Amino acid sequence: MGKDRSGAGTEGGLPALKPPPERLYGRARGHKLRPRQERLLQVTLPRLTLPASLAADPFAAFPQRPRALWLEVGFGGGEHALAQIAAHPDIGLIACEPFENGICSLLSRLVPEGGEADAPLPPNLLLWPDDARVLLRALPDACLDRLFLLFPDPWPKARHAKRRFVHPALLPLLARVLRPGAAWRVATDDPTYQAWVAEVMAAQDLFDAPPPVGERPAGWPPTRYEAKALREGRTPLYYAFSRASRGTG
Repeated sequence: MGKDRSGAGTEGGLPALKPPPERLYGRARGHKLRPRQERLLQVTLPRLTLPASLAADPFAAFPQRPRALWLEVGFGGGEHALAQIAAHPDIGLIACEPFENGICSLLSRLVPEGGEADAPLPPNLLLWPDDARVLLRALPDACLDRLFLLFPDPWPKARHAKRRFVHPALLPLLARVLRPGAAWRVATDDPTYQAWVAEVMAAQDLFDAPPPVGERPAGWPPTRYEAKALREGRTPLYYAFSRASRGTG
């Protein structure tokens, strides 16, 4: 994370904030990939990727039609996504992550070495290895029952506020794809991002936004980023927003 933690990153207030740029920031790849990781990306990833042609009917993309559809934006190392699909086998989860090393981390937990092409894969998981906003725009209305945004990049410098996923310009898009009453879980340990989330959610009426809690609620699997924050003395906050039923027409 950056070192500039001054202010809440308001860029002079929410109304004047620039809309999110139509590009991804940050790295697509970290350290050089090992042969096993390259094979996971070349052979295993296509077996789990949600085809763009089915984004408008995502339930049809699963081998067995799930009871409900959940979406995770930025799954990191995959710990949370894998815990959720194991605990909820009747739920279909689409997990988004453009960072190749993170994708490899998840895939390496799913298939043994040598099984990249034919090892069984969980029937209730699909991956989207690209910008989550592209997928969100393609999804049908009110298709999601739950959305996860856990420990996103805080972009702590004020001039980078437009890059944050929690953004006034993105809230209508999220509200469109979430059914009324659907849950949006957010967690962050960054004080600048915490202040930013409070400001953004106080200025909207698409989501019910109760105050966050300081302890991870039951049913929220831990992640490596949470563990790192606690190790380094930072206090995560956990938000449980819900899509408001008002104004959905």
